[in-house]
Amino acid sequence: MSMHNHFTAFSEAALQQFDRIGLEDPQIGKPFPRCPADPAEYFRAWISTPTVAGQEDGPQAPSFFDLEAGYWAERRRSNFLLVHYNDLKRDLGGEMRRIASFLDEHIDEQLWPSLVAAADFKAMRAAGADLMPQINTMFREGAERFFHKGVNGRWRDILTSDDLAAYDAKVRAKLTPGLANWLENGRLATCDPRDAQD
Repeated sequence: MSMHNHFTAFSEAALQQFDRIGLEDPQIGKPFPRCPADPAEYFRAWISTPTVAGQEDGPQAPSFFDLEAGYWAERRRSNFLLVHYNDLKRDLGGEMRRIASFLDEHIDEQLWPSLVAAADFKAMRAAGADLMPQINTMFREGAERFFHKGVNGRWRDILTSDDLAAYDAKVRAKLTPGLANWLENGRLATCDPRDAQD
């Protein structure tokens, strides 16, 4: 749903720039594909239509499933940390500390409350135009559209049982059980990806 929100929010200027890049690149040779307004229609294309040679799914980008499987395969590298949105929602301060520790960054304890407050979704949305000024021209409605809702499960009122069955089949075919569990739930509800057996 977030990807659909972004792909349907690009400004005309951004779309023209993407078109120019695609047309000028001999390997692409075509304008940027337009996203259907209906999120269910987008989902059905996303799960079944390739945009990159050798992949089975992916519009408007490379395959989500192949991309996630690639990250999962590298999860034990010492310079690689997987962070899940659910974990940030559940324990923003704790996840920020985990990221800081991974980066070997030492933060003054007195700063933590203000850093956590600034990283809250509502705070980032309110400051979005200042944090990311380019989104004011890239997205219609700017930061308000980029930082759209910040909640999970919006698909529940959009996708059919057939859509969900197609997703489940794709997950079983392309993802390991550990990766599928982590993607759905996050580290705090499952285990650290580095500790997953698959």
